[in-house]
Amino acid sequence: MTRIDAKFAELNAQGKKAFVSYVMAGDPDFDTSLELVKGLPGAGVDVIELGLPFTDPMADGPTIQLAGQRALEAGMTLDRTLELATEFRKEDNTTPIVLMGYYNPIYSRGVETFLSQAKAAGIDGLIVVDLPPEEDDELCIPAQQAGLNFIRLATPTTDDNRLPRVLQNTSGFVYYVSITGITGAAEAEATDVGPEVARIKAATDLPVIVGFGINTPAKSQAIASVADGAVVGSAIVSQIGAGKPVGEVLEFVKSLSDGAHAA
Repeated sequence: MTRIDAKFAELNAQGKKAFVSYVMAGDPDFDTSLELVKGLPGAGVDVIELGLPFTDPMADGPTIQLAGQRALEAGMTLDRTLELATEFRKEDNTTPIVLMGYYNPIYSRGVETFLSQAKAAGIDGLIVVDLPPEEDDELCIPAQQAGLNFIRLATPTTDDNRLPRVLQNTSGFVYYVSITGITGAAEAEATDVGPEVARIKAATDLPVIVGFGINTPAKSQAIASVADGAVVGSAIVSQIGAGKPVGEVLEFVKSLSDGAHAA
């Protein structure tokens, strides 16, 4: 059982929904980013999605693209991202970390080497948005053999013919993308999301967590009420991009997590 599996079992036993937060590793710099990540569990975050900075983030809107650029300009690399996770693990050995990014840096490192290093750093799961199920032998299967969850995205365009293939080797949880488009492009609506979550849950026992388009405590609560939890990324990253102090960002995160947990 991974930390992700254990966390969802704990939440389920408590009758609680999950709150998942996304931040870009190294944004705006290593030290500030580490301080922020260390503060996330205390702000009510159940699972941390840690963005791996990359030059060509095809699924991300301007807010997260700019975060990646800030991190890269501050010297963030794959090694430094894993170092950040390692530093976090010195104080917290229970909060799951999901590394979210693109395949190119992993491919360049070499899958076997990367998985060994990620496991040693305390990474629990991967979301690699540009690797479809047809490429499961590339990273998904080796990751799960190494003890890491491989979390797949389902979208409004994942129809009933495609869904079984998407779910086939998914573990940890299913990430449902609430909108068609990039991160931060539109707002999620519970009336649209609810039936889609129900459709996915009819095909899997995994928790279904909804992300994209969630930017307020009320929206976090509304979406979590029709799913197993909510993910917020761009709204948090925009606060970092505006130069707000870590304490203020964490207060905002706490308001979002309170929303999800009230569902």
